[in-house]
Amino acid sequence: MIAIGQAVPDCSAPATSAKTFTLAELKGKNLVLYFYPKDSTPGCTQEGKDFRDRQGEFAKLDCEIYGVSRDSLKSHENFKRKQEFPFELLSDADETLCRLFDVIQLKNLYGKQVLGIVRSTFLIDREGRLAGEWRKVSVKGHAQAVLDALRQLELAPEESR
Repeated sequence: MIAIGQAVPDCSAPATSAKTFTLAELKGKNLVLYFYPKDSTPGCTQEGKDFRDRQGEFAKLDCEIYGVSRDSLKSHENFKRKQEFPFELLSDADETLCRLFDVIQLKNLYGKQVLGIVRSTFLIDREGRLAGEWRKVSVKGHAQAVLDALRQLELAPEESR
């Protein structure tokens, strides 16, 4: 598991808009990777909308937002279009990113144990280091908490990062 302050290993994943997300290519920018269980479900939709509604504030801090789930690119494209998300969604069907960030866990679903994504968010700084993490996220107020943490990160002197 990646610890706060450690470099995040380079990784890539297919993204909406016929793009490919590659961490190394985004060095120099702040990044938010938010992992969510499933497109078009109530909690996941609200979380995406909350990040969407604050996207301009994240952009002012030179931060890109990416949503990640195991859904297909086709599902992601529909979800992104319907919710008017200004950011890309990453398809992690092979669970490479999910395992890198350790967000796959046993969950109870209708009385059965299944492996699923635990809602989690990661803030990566301009140097590619993990600057913040939120696990077992409660949607309400979460996007604002991540934005507040990003603001604090940007205010911190370079030597303390």
